[in-house]
Amino acid sequence: MAFVAVKENKVDGSISGKFYVDDQCIDCDRCRELCPSCFGRDEELGYSIVIKQPETQEEEDLCQEAMSTCPVEAIGDDGE
Repeated sequence: MAFVAVKENKVDGSISGKFYVDDQCIDCDRCRELCPSCFGRDEELGYSIVIKQPETQEEEDLCQEAMSTCPVEAIGDDGE
């Protein structure tokens, strides 16, 4: 079964904008390792959140890589 990030299931705490994390996150740390300037961890709830939307092409590319390599596809791009 393939996983797909679902916009309606965004986790609380993420900054609004193009990229988001949904409730399928397994807290693997992949996105935070790839782009620590944009992804952080909600310590209380134990999953990743978007702490900043990308501002540079490099951050955009790293967010795209995080999205494409997330093992459960919990990162989405809603195009906003």
